[in-house]
Amino acid sequence: MQRADELTVVHHDDTVSRFIDVTYTLDRQGLRVLTAAGDEQAFGRHDVLTTHASLAHRELAA
Repeated sequence: MQRADELTVVHHDDTVSRFIDVTYTLDRQGLRVLTAAGDEQAFGRHDVLTTHASLAHRELAA
């Protein structure tokens, strides 16, 4: 699983979903997002247009 401090998902209908502090997988079946609180969301492969993930450089942020 990939990790992101912030994950933005743009859907095919131009709606946007934003997640903070998540792990996720993006594969042929779609996108699966697991939050730090343990919540899980899944988006089908035809629902996701693009994703943008950012990860802070923890060792540099002091």
